[in-house]
Amino acid sequence: MASSRITELTSHLRQWEQAYRKDGSSPVSDDVFDQTERRWRELQRCFPELEVADFKDRASAPTVDSATPWQRHPVAHTGLRKAQDAAEVQRWLSTGVPDSPAPQASSPQRQDPQQATIAPADRATDIWIQPKVDGVAVSLVYHRGRLAGVYSRGDGRTGQDWTRHAAVIPSIPQRLAGDWQSLADGDGLVFQGELYERLEDHVQQRDGGAGARSHVAGWLARDELSPALGQRIGLFVWSWPMGPRTLEDRLSGLERLGLGQISRYTHPVESQEDAAAWRERWYRSPLPFATDGVVLRRGRRPDGTVWQAEPPHWALAWKYPPREALAEVADIAFRIGRSGRITPVARLVPVEVDGRRLSQVSLGSLSRWREWDLRPGDQAIIELAGLIIPQLKGVAWRAAERVDLEVPAESDFHLLSCWHPTPGCRQQFLARLAWLSDSSALDLDGVGEGTWKALVDAGLVAGLLDWRELSPERLAQASGIGKVTAERLGVALSETSHRGFTQWLSALGAPSAGGISEHDSWRTLSALDAAGWRRRPGVGDVGARRWRAFLSHPEVDALARQLADAGIAGFVGAFDDDATRSIATLGSASPSHSLSHSPSNRSPASPLHRAPASPSATRLKSDAGARLEIDAAPWLASPP
Repeated sequence: MASSRITELTSHLRQWEQAYRKDGSSPVSDDVFDQTERRWRELQRCFPELEVADFKDRASAPTVDSATPWQRHPVAHTGLRKAQDAAEVQRWLSTGVPDSPAPQASSPQRQDPQQATIAPADRATDIWIQPKVDGVAVSLVYHRGRLAGVYSRGDGRTGQDWTRHAAVIPSIPQRLAGDWQSLADGDGLVFQGELYERLEDHVQQRDGGAGARSHVAGWLARDELSPALGQRIGLFVWSWPMGPRTLEDRLSGLERLGLGQISRYTHPVESQEDAAAWRERWYRSPLPFATDGVVLRRGRRPDGTVWQAEPPHWALAWKYPPREALAEVADIAFRIGRSGRITPVARLVPVEVDGRRLSQVSLGSLSRWREWDLRPGDQAIIELAGLIIPQLKGVAWRAAERVDLEVPAESDFHLLSCWHPTPGCRQQFLARLAWLSDSSALDLDGVGEGTWKALVDAGLVAGLLDWRELSPERLAQASGIGKVTAERLGVALSETSHRGFTQWLSALGAPSAGGISEHDSWRTLSALDAAGWRRRPGVGDVGARRWRAFLSHPEVDALARQLADAGIAGFVGAFDDDATRSIATLGSASPSHSLSHSPSNRSPASPLHRAPASPSATRLKSDAGARLEIDAAPWLASPP
C-alpha cells in the first residue's frame, strides 16, 4: 500500500511540478502542492526501504535549442525552503539550518557551497524580511545597460523566453538608469524577481490570492501581450545574484538602476517575534500585490556563480496559514432536512486548516455532488470561505476504484413528507423536531437534536406533538436524560402553551411567515383561496400554492386539531363547525382524497395512515370540498 501510495503521489507531484516549470502556473495551489509533498516525504521516512523516484525528475525538463522558446538562466533560480511553523523559523534564526527534508534516493551526495552552514557571528544578525510576492518568477538580463532577456523560472536552470512581452510592460526598464557600468560585472547585469498583478488595497487575509499568479502566467503565455494588460503587471526584484556584498548596498543599487523602491518592503529583524510581527502586519494590511507569506534572508550570501537550482540555507519562506487543505474523503452522507431538501456531506479524514480541525464539508446539493462526482477515496480540495465556512473547491485526484453509493430519491422527500419516524423518514422527522425547538419557532432553550433523538429512540415521540403529553417521569426513561434534566425539560415543554400563533405555525413547518400576523388564526388562513393568498405581502403564486397545500394536508390538519384541543391561541374554535358541516353533507358523495406517502405516513400505528397513491402527485381537499390535485415537485420543495 505504501509503495502504491508513493507512486500515486509522485505522479501527481511530477505533473504539477512540470506545469509550474512551464509557465509558472499549476493546476493546484501552493497549499495543496505543499501538503501533497509533505505526505510524500512522510511516507519516505516511514518506509525507507522503498525505492522512490524524485518527482523533480530533470529528465523531463525542456531541452534548450534554437527551435524552442526556452533559454538557460545566467544564474540558477534557487527556490526556497518553507518553514512549517514558528519553531522552525526560530531554529533557522539561531542555527542557520532549517529542518531538512527526507533524503531522496535519486539525489547524488555532493558538497554544495550554497548549503554551507552560516557562521555563528552571522546567525542572529544581518537578517532581513520581505513579503513573499505571489507572482511569476523571472530572470532579467541586461547587456550594456539595455534589456536583453526576460526568462521564466522554469525548472530553475532553464525558462521560457518572455522577452517579446517586455516592451509593453512599463515596470520592466528597457534601459537601466544611472551609472550602471560601476555596478556591472563586465557588460552584463542579472536580476531575479517577480512579475505580479497590480492590485489596489489588496488585503491577503481578506482577499486571498485572488488568482493573481494565474492571471499573470496566463497573460505571459500568450503570443502577444496587449499594452492594457502590460500596464497591470508590476515587478518586484528580490535578488541581485552578482550584486554588492551587503543587502543594504544591493537595495541602494537597485533603486539607482531604476528597478523599484524595494527597500520599503525590506526590513531588518532580530528575532522570531520581529518576523512574526511583520508577517502578521503584511497579512492584514493593504498591499499593491498578493502575497503568500514572508521571506527571511541573510544579507550576506555566496556569490551567484555557485548558485544551484535547489533551495539554499541563506533564505527561508514562512508562508501564511493555508486557506486550502488536501483531504481524503472517507464517506459521503446524505442529510435530509426539515423541508425534504437532500444535502450531501463529505466526511473527511480529519485535516487542519488555519488551526481548525475539519472532518466534514457540505456539498450543497445533489446536483452539485453529481457535478463533482465525489466518492470515498477521492482527494478533495477544501477551502475556508471567509476563513470560516469550509467548502469544496475541487478534486485534486480521484480514487482508482469508484465506490457505489445509495442515494435517496429526491421525489420521496418534500415539504409535506415524513411526519413520523418510519423507515426512510427518520432524518427528516428529526429535522422537523429540531426546527420546532429552534429560536425561529418555539425557542426551546437547551432542547436540540440530541434530545429529540433520545426521545425518538425511546419510543416516546412518534408524532410531531407527542412530547406535549410527556411527564418528567416518562422523559427520564430516555437514555441520557436524568431526573434533573427531565424536570427542567418538562418545564421548558410545558411553557410552549404560551407561545404565539406565528411561532406555532413555524413549529409545524409552515412554508413561510410572510404575510402572517398574530391577528390571524387557523380558521382565517384556511378560508383563504388562491387569490386571497396572493394578496398577502411576500406570498406570490408559488407561496399561495404551498400555503394551501400545507393547510389542507391531513397530517397538518390533525396537528392543528391537537393544538385547538389544547387551547393554543389561534387554533381554538377553528374546527367547531365540523359536526354541522358533516351533517349538511350527509348522503352526498364525499370527495375522495389520496395522499402521496413517499417514505412518510407509512406507520400502521398512525391514525392518519392512508393507502398510498401515485408517488408523483398529492390530492388535497380544498375548503370548498373540491379536489385539488397538485404535483409534489417542484413547488413542494423548500427554497434553498
